[in-house]
Amino acid sequence: MMPIWLKQTPTGITLNLHCQPGAKVTKVVGLHDGCLKISLQAPAIENKANELLLGWLSKQLKIPQKQIQFISGQNSRIKRVEIWGSITPEQITQILQP
Repeated sequence: MMPIWLKQTPTGITLNLHCQPGAKVTKVVGLHDGCLKISLQAPAIENKANELLLGWLSKQLKIPQKQIQFISGQNSRIKRVEIWGSITPEQITQILQP
């Protein structure tokens, strides 16, 4: 069964994320309102937290950063990103386990 924060779409895989900038460490901290909650080490200024999020997801999932893009929420804590390429929902779920 797919987690509530992950959705397979015709074009890729959508993740619903709740991001908490300004944390000590970038990591998955659990679930929050149906989203995967991720603490980010970067501050929420000048797009730094968004850049860190994309880079961190790329590294964790071992996919090129160009295969991850924002659908919505660049200026919000609630973000939706889409991932495409050869990674499966099961792999993403396993890697980003809260």
